[in-house]
This record gives sequence, C-alpha cells and structure tokens, in this order.
Amino acid sequence: MIPWLERHSAFPPLQSAMRNPNGLLAAGGDLSTERLLAAYRQGIFPWYGEGEPILWWSPDPRMVLFPDELKISRSLSKTLRNKPYEVRFDTSFDAVMEGCAGSRGGQPGTWITAEMREAYHRLHGLGFAHSVETWIDGNLAGGLYGVALGAVFFGESMFSRLRDASKIALVALVGQCKAKEIRLVDCQMHTRHLASLGARDIPRPRFSHLLQELINYPRAAVHWTDAAYTKLPCHS
Repeated sequence: MIPWLERHSAFPPLQSAMRNPNGLLAAGGDLSTERLLAAYRQGIFPWYGEGEPILWWSPDPRMVLFPDELKISRSLSKTLRNKPYEVRFDTSFDAVMEGCAGSRGGQPGTWITAEMREAYHRLHGLGFAHSVETWIDGNLAGGLYGVALGAVFFGESMFSRLRDASKIALVALVGQCKAKEIRLVDCQMHTRHLASLGARDIPRPRFSHLLQELINYPRAAVHWTDAAYTKLPCHS
C-alpha cells in the first residue's frame, strides 16, 4: 500500500517509492501551487488518468537531458536550417497544454486533466511554468511545457502536429537553458524518443543530489518572453 496524502501531509521518503510500477510514491493530496512546488523541489511529479486519484511519482532511474548533450540528427539539422518557422516562449501556454492533452495513437483519455490544466495555468501565471512553441505558417505546430525552478527545467509534455515541430521546440528549450544558466532538464521517465535526442537515465540518488545542488541555484530572474527567433543554431 502506498501512503495517502491528506491536505497538509508531507511526501514520504523517495526511497519508499514502489518498484512496480516504477516510482509510484503516494496518492491523494491536491494540486495547489504550494504542493506542486514542494513536489518538484523534491524530484516528485503528479501523473494520473481521468477518474483516478492524484498519483505522485519519483522513478528510479530518472531520465534527464544535460543541455550540452543534446543530439541533433542530420535530418533535424536540415529542418532547422531550411524550414520556415518561428519559436515563441510563453505566448500560448494554454494552447500548448491543450495540444499535449490531445489523444495520441487512438488512445482514449488523457493524463492532462482539466484539474491539471488549471493547476499549471496558475503556475504559469506566477512565472514558474513555461511553454516553448513552434509556429509554422501562423499556426501552432507543436511545442512543450514544463516548470523552471532554480537551475532545473522539469519537462512535462510535448506535442507535434507537423514533423519535427516538437523537436524544434526542444532545441529552442536547450538554447534557452544555456542562456538562462539552467543546468538540467528533467525528462522524468525513459522514452526512446528522448534518448535519441541525447537524454539518458541516471540513478535516483544522483538525480536527488543534483537537484539539491541546482534547485536553489542563484541566478538572474528568468524572463522567458525575451527570446523569440525564426532560426535556431544547429549542428550535425
């Protein structure tokens, strides 16, 4: 049995998370701003389906992307050089969440529930949650969103309506991270897609240690809307 969180309950120790399913730590609680920020600061994130209680996770290993380790394939490099697009930050946060919430592969339902969208809308309004958007021919073609705290960006979800649109947003995110002294992008759980872009698994204890170093990292305030451009630097 996993712990049930009451309104003011603290999260249990990370090492108590289940092995199967990997990282399930607790259930219950709420999606208040205070609860979410406390969760991220400890390396915990919410993930649950419609009609389920709120579930909190801290998987081991943890997939992360160090900005300097981003891999850009030849095909993506060509797209970055030749395809007309514009990257924007924080201009359509709710639309990005809506895109990420869309059904995929014919699967019904979504883990980005109305409750989740409202919670992250609040975080966005307070300057913690951000969107990276790829616009093509005046339309939102793809993007991603997540939470920035200290020198860490906690990636939540990404979507693409046109080929490479979400990858363009990820490249832009990495550029933003380098510009804003963000040292680590949390990708949460392993996917082949993210691994192909340079993300890798690290043990949870190492992730927790990095988080302790970076979550209160002193740096200038992040203003995500001060960078918008139509071409991104790329390499093969």
